[in-house]
Amino acid sequence: MVVKICYGVNVNLSASTAVLLRCAAEELEITEEYSPDNLILKTETFLSHSVLSNTQETIAALKACESVSSLAESIGITKQCIDSIVSIASSSADPLLFGWPMNNRDSTKKKNKGSTLEVLSEDLLELSFPIFKRVVQAMKAKGLSDNIVETSLIRYAKKHIPLITSRSSSSSNIASKNQQRELLETVISYLPIHNSSATSTTRSLFGLLRPAIILNTSENCRTVLEKKIGSHLEKATLDDLLIPSYSYLNETLYDIDLVERLIRHFLENAAVSLSSTSLTVVGKLIDGALCEIASDANLKPERFYILAVSLPDEARLYDDGLYRAIDIYLKSHPRMLEVEREKMCSVMDFQKVTIEGCTHAAQNERLPLRAVVKVLFLEQLQLRTLVTAVTEEDGGETAGEAKVYFGVWEEVLKENQVLRLDMDAMRTRLYHLESEYLNLKAVIAKIDKERLYVANARRRKWSISNKFGCKFKTQVCDSHETKMVYGRCQRR
Repeated sequence: MVVKICYGVNVNLSASTAVLLRCAAEELEITEEYSPDNLILKTETFLSHSVLSNTQETIAALKACESVSSLAESIGITKQCIDSIVSIASSSADPLLFGWPMNNRDSTKKKNKGSTLEVLSEDLLELSFPIFKRVVQAMKAKGLSDNIVETSLIRYAKKHIPLITSRSSSSSNIASKNQQRELLETVISYLPIHNSSATSTTRSLFGLLRPAIILNTSENCRTVLEKKIGSHLEKATLDDLLIPSYSYLNETLYDIDLVERLIRHFLENAAVSLSSTSLTVVGKLIDGALCEIASDANLKPERFYILAVSLPDEARLYDDGLYRAIDIYLKSHPRMLEVEREKMCSVMDFQKVTIEGCTHAAQNERLPLRAVVKVLFLEQLQLRTLVTAVTEEDGGETAGEAKVYFGVWEEVLKENQVLRLDMDAMRTRLYHLESEYLNLKAVIAKIDKERLYVANARRRKWSISNKFGCKFKTQVCDSHETKMVYGRCQRR
């Protein structure tokens, strides 16, 4: 192309060819000293007027700089392209993701190729990691919106790290785990911590956390990401929160330590700007997580207890979800001691359990006896409170409704008491059956011992009779039989 230009042949320039020609002209010293309007001036004019004013063309030129990185860097083309991208982005009044404004000509070109936002996003994600890193650094230095910076980082990570999404590009130049780890640590280190992004959801951040654990990124890197997630934990789902344990040191199915750290980060952020709505949402989320992990046979009671009490009382309007999780844990761990069961149930406030929950708890044989008695006592207390409220209220209609409600409560309490008595009777009967079984077992053992003794005695008698050549009967039925035996021996 340089030879054609030197001989006056017309050459069609593009963003990528203009960059390469500018570098070639610099190397060949095709300057104004030798001829006016020479190749350096022509390529710089084309880049300034036709490339740097257009975002897509600028990205194409920036990609071309990668093949001649050292020369393009020394000339300053790379920096010009990066500054142009950041300048166009910052000049937008409302930049959504990468939806930077384009002129009418560009919009017409891309009208049939999908939205401008998607085209620009895909073009920027094709940059190499070092160039992309410099673009992000320039964005942060320019003070661009955190939404743009954060979304660009997450999209680029999804594009080049296969662990984040199955749709990762097969042509990505970031193939090794070490390169992926470096990319992920850079992306996470550039994430804004204090400001939330409306476009990057908490699920996207969890999508970065999983590969961060698998790729064994630095502890500081994971801490930054966990703080970011913890500050918006109310936006997470149960599938996001339950991450499998990838370390052989953890015996549990899910990473319980991670859940505890996320709760701690959430409470630290809530201490500054406490929202009761967010707190209750997280309370329901943790109760759901407790129900999921309760069936894990390797989950120790102490770990379950610590996770259950990690939230303040204000996080739960009702303790039905917590009761359900404890019931599942007791069912999956039937060998727990009574002391451990009582400690587990001490997490709940039965005053915050609904009528349905109390009814179930009063009939639950897995609960310790103290907890069941407490439920029955609270039911009686609620009934007395209701009766007192009925007597103090005025108006026949209100009193009539309260009496109906009182009747329902009375029937429920009677049923609970009957069931409680049946359970006690069953336990007493079971105790007697166990005692009879133990006595019968002892008798059988004694009989077996006696039989063994008799068998040994028979063997000894048989050996004696064989020695003296006389055969005796081992069992005598009556006195007549004895005489016959004696007579025979006497005749012998």
